[in-house]
Amino acid sequence: MRAISYRRPGAPDVLELVDLPEPQPGPGEVRVRMAFSGVNPTDWKSRSKTPPAGEFQIPNQDGAGTVDAVGEGVSARLVGLRVWIWEAAWQRPFGTAAEHTVVPAEHVVPLNDDGPFELGAALGIPFLTAHRCLTLGESVPDRLAPGALTGHAVLVQGGAGAVGNAAIQLARWSGATVLTTVSSPAKGELARAAGATHVIDYRQQDVVAEVRRIAPNGVTAVVEVNPAVNASVDAQVLAAHGAVAMYADDSGAEVTVPVRSQMTLNARWQFVLVYTAPAAAKDDAVEDVAAAVSAGAIRIGADAGLPLHVFPLAEAAAAHRAVEEGAVGKVLIDVTA
Repeated sequence: MRAISYRRPGAPDVLELVDLPEPQPGPGEVRVRMAFSGVNPTDWKSRSKTPPAGEFQIPNQDGAGTVDAVGEGVSARLVGLRVWIWEAAWQRPFGTAAEHTVVPAEHVVPLNDDGPFELGAALGIPFLTAHRCLTLGESVPDRLAPGALTGHAVLVQGGAGAVGNAAIQLARWSGATVLTTVSSPAKGELARAAGATHVIDYRQQDVVAEVRRIAPNGVTAVVEVNPAVNASVDAQVLAAHGAVAMYADDSGAEVTVPVRSQMTLNARWQFVLVYTAPAAAKDDAVEDVAAAVSAGAIRIGADAGLPLHVFPLAEAAAAHRAVEEGAVGKVLIDVTA
């Protein structure tokens, strides 16, 4: 099979197109014939710093395709099922940038027959991250569904990013009033397309004043992409018993939080990384994201605020480089091209 792999961490040029034997699913595993592989920031960060999990490493955690073989203990009825994949390569050598991958059976989720594989490949880590960010506070439910966040105001810092887009879509599906910040009018249009209720250009507007004008009592959840820069703003707009969920790191940045004001609010400041999140939280997130997809509430493409940038498998290095350089939207690898 054709696959992208690397044998040492480094820049995108360590990624090579190689021919490998088709992997065979072990006990509890399934093999998936890949259609699309999704590229996330954690994929290029792992590639640049983390040694392979085996003799080689096939990168990328997310993807979509069709189950074509199952291992011992897995129902043969899964063969032929269209699925999306999450967390394929965490401490495992087989990621999704290959014609086939093998993953634990619980890491594949059925994809609607009318759901494009591109959609499936765009779910995974961004949507599970967004779900965790929206549900970890004391004043919000731990599950998302229509009406679950009715009456809640949510602030998504950086609404034009992949996780920001996911948070907007999931929060709106759940009935929240969604406020989001962006850095330009063009990104503002993307956030509106995703479904944001209110868009704030932080380079042109006072974020604290705008949030307090729209949500006088504050926001119950902040989905935070840049905590080192935004911590002061977050602290000033948080509601009592609210939570700031920090899911991104800017090269070892540190966060300063005003202690007294946050004590008064009984606020929660929590870090989020899907790979090491509690198993129960991930199970809940997978179920809720799957429900939103089945309901037709999750969209991709420019008209959903998430432009697609698609690369053929042979250009996986360029796909990684695009994410590393901050491409706006979702970068996918067409494994079949």
